[in-house]
Amino acid sequence: MSGHRPRKRFGQHFLTDPGVIDAILRAIDPQQSDIVVEIGPGRGAITVPLAARAGHLHCIELDRDLAAALRKRYAGHDNVTIHEADALRFDYASLGDSLRIVGNLPYNISTPLLFRLLECREYIADMHFMLQKEVVDRMAATPGSKAYGRLGIMLRCHLDIEALFDVDRRCFDPPPAVTSAVVRLRPLAAGNFEIEDHALLGRVVATAFSQRRKTVRNALKSLLDESELEALGIDPGLRPEALPIGEYVALANYLARRTDDSG
Repeated sequence: MSGHRPRKRFGQHFLTDPGVIDAILRAIDPQQSDIVVEIGPGRGAITVPLAARAGHLHCIELDRDLAAALRKRYAGHDNVTIHEADALRFDYASLGDSLRIVGNLPYNISTPLLFRLLECREYIADMHFMLQKEVVDRMAATPGSKAYGRLGIMLRCHLDIEALFDVDRRCFDPPPAVTSAVVRLRPLAAGNFEIEDHALLGRVVATAFSQRRKTVRNALKSLLDESELEALGIDPGLRPEALPIGEYVALANYLARRTDDSG
């Protein structure tokens, strides 16, 4: 697989640095009892050590040439299954419960893939991903920071997010244009945030951050008025990045109930 030429249409940047590979394996710490799912194994930089340590390793690879090479390489390994499939459409629930998902995700599908995996979170124990550092910063951002916004809020309603370490672009072949980072994601316990309408929450957050330099009063005026904000204990003069996740959930739940009452 070392002779495989990276394909731009698949966003392929293969990890080559042994020190980073070791750091990722130490962060994951796979055990013989684990079902590990590797998304986009590529040339197999972390596939080899994962296969040696995990109870069963499922590899999801869209590139048919790489999938064929992986099938050949692991033909005699009962604990490795190669799936030539699109990770955005894959049925993760078919692999079992308490899945441990890992991968160096193509930057061009990272956000939709994260939301796809959210749909399967009841089957997932944790996730370790290599992503664009800017994306990890937005995912892990807290209220009041410039990186805090829609992505982090919508993910952190359901996930504990921990940025682990940065990875220099020179650790890849070919080098990407940006710095990468490794992040750990763990699903939160059910009921951590009582969200009545997920789509409505998404609309509230998107509306707020479409005009993030405005106050909450002005950014959300199409959805509710100042007196309603005050009744919910939210300062109308704050900017959207100052509101914690719980207040966005409270806003969305209020709007959901108001719609039900009016209907």
